[in-house]
Formats: sequence, C-alpha cells, structure tokens
Amino acid sequence: RPYWRCYYPNTDAIIYVVDSADTERVSVCKDELLAMLDEEELKGAALCVFANKQDLPGALTAQQVSEELGLSSIRNREWAIFKTSATKGEGLNNGLDWLVATITSKR
Repeated sequence: RPYWRCYYPNTDAIIYVVDSADTERVSVCKDELLAMLDEEELKGAALCVFANKQDLPGALTAQQVSEELGLSSIRNREWAIFKTSATKGEGLNNGLDWLVATITSKR
C-alpha cells in the first residue's frame, strides 16, 4: 500500500476490489478507499468498485458493500459498484464496460 502513490499520476480510473465474503475487513477497505480518494492526484479519477466473491455463502451483497464503504456519500466523482465473481468471470465485463464508457465520455 505505501507504494500505491507511485501509480497515482495521470490516473483516469480506480478499480477497487472488495472481498464481499470477508465482512470483518470491510471497515479496513473503507478506510483505505477514503484515504486514496483524498489524494490530490486522484481527484478526477472515476471509481469502479467490484464487490467480489458474490458466489460465496454469506457474502455481502453489492448494496451492502456500497453501504459499508459509504459510496452514496461520494459526490465529487463518478462511481459505480458491480457484483462480481472473478473465478467465474461474472460481472467483470459490466464493470469494465462502464469504466470505458465513463472515461471515454470525459475526453
């Protein structure tokens, strides 16, 4: 995490993956996300959140992940959340399509 700052310059988008099945660490995910969003170099970056591991029992829904991260309070950037299962390849294309459309519309 300390080296993430090396990648901030000229960033158009952030893809943030949350383990929806790890309910104990969602608060850590929120803290890290909010710290990243406060960085000056990322002010204009769109945010795509993948609520991953939706295929596992007990996983938080995408809506629950959104609530836990406080996404509805984000007003200064475009953002979206997508339920995904990376091992099954579900939801990834929807998120990436949204991201491409969002970035393209800014140019």
